[in-house]
Amino acid sequence: MRSARVPEPCDGLTGDHDGPVRFYRTGWKCNTHSPWAEAGLDEPKPGYGLPASALPPSPLAASAVFDQKAIALGKRRSSPEAYRAAQAALAHKTT
Repeated sequence: MRSARVPEPCDGLTGDHDGPVRFYRTGWKCNTHSPWAEAGLDEPKPGYGLPASALPPSPLAASAVFDQKAIALGKRRSSPEAYRAAQAALAHKTT
């Protein structure tokens, strides 16, 4: 059974194999046979590159705040527990 999570041997046909084997659109490749190596580029750094504090705030986080306020004011249906929790959170912020 083939899966992108279980590394296969490198599909490169020539030369030595070096580094971990990763799945690219062209198949399973080691660092030597990867698309960026064949283009003569340096290995890309993992991740987004910026710390989480430098990322813009999520619009979903703002909508969650408005939802909690709507629940606390009784403008949005919720369970009694969620209603009380939202009221307590809103009262805590205003004091």
